[in-house]
Amino acid sequence: MKQETKKVSRTGVNFGLDAAVFVAFLVATAPKFSGEVIHEWLGIALGAAIVTHLLLHWQWIVKTTQRLFKSMPLQQRINHVLNTLLFVDFTLIIFTGLMISEVALPSLGIRLSSGGTWKMLHQSASDVAVYLAGLHVALHWRWIVSTINRYTIGAVMARLRPLPVGVEHAQKEV
Repeated sequence: MKQETKKVSRTGVNFGLDAAVFVAFLVATAPKFSGEVIHEWLGIALGAAIVTHLLLHWQWIVKTTQRLFKSMPLQQRINHVLNTLLFVDFTLIIFTGLMISEVALPSLGIRLSSGGTWKMLHQSASDVAVYLAGLHVALHWRWIVSTINRYTIGAVMARLRPLPVGVEHAQKEV
């Protein structure tokens, strides 16, 4: 008997990672809700997830950057600029977050000199990230909706559809 292996969809992986990053971002933006411990460790994990996201999209980054000053649709150009701003902003958030860490780094025996300037930069960069992330979601809204339909609603509906006559019997024998 031949075992069927399912090919992992790159779009599904991208969507899963993007959804996890987005949810983590929402939780991390509310440290009073999640608590300082979760806020800091989630922020560090978010940094790793963003690096993974960039690596998954590296070919697009290189191709788009090469075409940035050539002929390119306006939406792609805006997307590239927005993604660059998000990257710079998240880098600033993570760096300043590490500088003001009161839980995560001290638990590893690392103490940095935190100050009001680092906290102000961290808060300002975090505020900017909310707007940039909102624009990012808005720019990709069609892809988000179609991917949700394809991988969640569509997948559930496919499982609920009755099998064609004769297929049901063949599957029971296997």
